[in-house]
Amino acid sequence: MSVAVTFQKVTRAFGEVKAVDAIDLEIEDGEFFTLLGPSGSGKTTCLRMIAGFDRPTSGEILLHGRKVTALPPYEREVNTVFQDYALFPHMSVGDNIAYGPLIRNVPQAERQQQVERMLEMVRLKGLGRRKPSQLSGGQRQRVALARALINQPRILLLDEPLGALDLKLRQEMQSELKGLQQRLGITFIYVTHDQEEALSMSDRLAVFNLGRIEQIGAPATVYERPATAFVASFVGTTNLIEGALAQKLTGQSGRFALRPEKIYLGAVDTPLMEDAYCLEGVVKEVVYLGLYTRYVVTLDGGGDLIVVQQNLVTGSTTASAVRGGRVRVQWLRQHLLALGE
Repeated sequence: MSVAVTFQKVTRAFGEVKAVDAIDLEIEDGEFFTLLGPSGSGKTTCLRMIAGFDRPTSGEILLHGRKVTALPPYEREVNTVFQDYALFPHMSVGDNIAYGPLIRNVPQAERQQQVERMLEMVRLKGLGRRKPSQLSGGQRQRVALARALINQPRILLLDEPLGALDLKLRQEMQSELKGLQQRLGITFIYVTHDQEEALSMSDRLAVFNLGRIEQIGAPATVYERPATAFVASFVGTTNLIEGALAQKLTGQSGRFALRPEKIYLGAVDTPLMEDAYCLEGVVKEVVYLGLYTRYVVTLDGGGDLIVVQQNLVTGSTTASAVRGGRVRVQWLRQHLLALGE
């Protein structure tokens, strides 16, 4: 598969601060690739440099093998969808979508045909004459997508495009975006700080921290095999086990990650599992969350473990009754993951 985007030792400095620090990255053609990280980690700066809105302090950026580091945005085969949609409020939906072809002097009849195809593709057929203010947030986001896609970019950049939507609509749009990308087959590069979005939509993702990439991989790999303590704690919830507890369990003094859902919680007389670690403690906290319950267990000898269990039969009253009780926690040895620095 060909490479759509290449970063070669790209750095972007603002004075003494390196927003992006000597990053190497390859994004494949046709891939849904997510740049994931907290605010200030460098992900949006990378997106802006791909778009041409910002330039590297050093290093090279290539799009489909062509050096574009010094090229302005209009000479790159990319389009960007922003969180605030950036629609023209005084223009109709159809005119917003047609803006790109209008600038390129596409004849009116052809322009209108393209707009109708875009409206149908994003499920807004018949709404072309409305103003953006007459649409819901999800509909306005679709208009922004159609306006970007009508220019037939080889790469679509999405800068936290679902951040302004409520949870239910955001989840629906996640599914729509992924389906749209698969149908079109073009490269989507998506910026978010939301781990669920990154895990649910991406073919691969890069986890950013302090201007550097800590790990690149498929969602399942990044979640199940985090490379560093930061990745383990940022992508989902994890228990970091180190110091005396790590020494007791493994005979080593390193740092280890243990996902809460990998832990079995039961009464102190629960049979011991084979090839597993086993500890006992007291349930300090119980949080009932509908689909699952989160327990915090204070271990004998010190330290807490977060344990998550799906509520297959447990209700809120049953879950709360466990608080203060002694329990046994167990997990398979293979689920205790050694971490890098």
